[in-house]
Amino acid sequence: MKLLLIGCDVILRELCEALLHSPHTVHTLFLPAGLHDRGTIAMRSEVQKAIDDAEGTGYDAIVLGYGLCGNGLAGLRARGVRLVIPRAHDCITLLLGSRKRYADFFLANSGTYYRSIGWVERREELQMQVFGMDFDATRLDKLIEQYGESNGRYLYDEMTRYVRNYDKLVFIQTGIEPDGSAAEAARAEAAEKSWSFELIEGELGLFRRLLAGDWSDDFLIVPVGFESAASHDDGVLKSVPISQTE
Repeated sequence: MKLLLIGCDVILRELCEALLHSPHTVHTLFLPAGLHDRGTIAMRSEVQKAIDDAEGTGYDAIVLGYGLCGNGLAGLRARGVRLVIPRAHDCITLLLGSRKRYADFFLANSGTYYRSIGWVERREELQMQVFGMDFDATRLDKLIEQYGESNGRYLYDEMTRYVRNYDKLVFIQTGIEPDGSAAEAARAEAAEKSWSFELIEGELGLFRRLLAGDWSDDFLIVPVGFESAASHDDGVLKSVPISQTE
């Protein structure tokens, strides 16, 4: 088969590792890691544009290196070529290797923030995409210096609001890391936020199966004339005829 992979930069390493094992011809397009932070409509629009740009170029399928990502992948239309999407809420499911493992770990570890090598490598880039400023500028002293005491503290509180919802950071190690520096950076981030830290082993099976064409129950195949939709059950995603949504 001839496949087009449209994937998120944050899991670029994992997808490229899977590409090495694929028996198919795979072309790749990676979109910015912070796309999901721009909101559902913006994310869907960017991914749909990439899909539409590939129309008529001879692909047997377009495979998406994403999860549902806050409904960012709901409403994607297969107009001229089928789409294949992992049945995953987000990339954490992909990194852990299955929906069941994700659900079990999530239920047993509330208040947990996740990192992988891609998130660590792109932390400053994501900060820039989300807040429009470099990572160092989000330090309280830098914000006060630039915006004044009151405005600086307000901006800092807004940018670090998420910290109050978590008390633990988990680094998912998949075995593709060149060394231990990403895990140590995640450990340091946890210490900086006064969170506990845990390193767990991830799995690459879903990435490899996505690019191998092994599309069983863990993947949604959206036929031509259909679009993706959130299923609001264990299946995560479903396909519905485009005519039903117009």
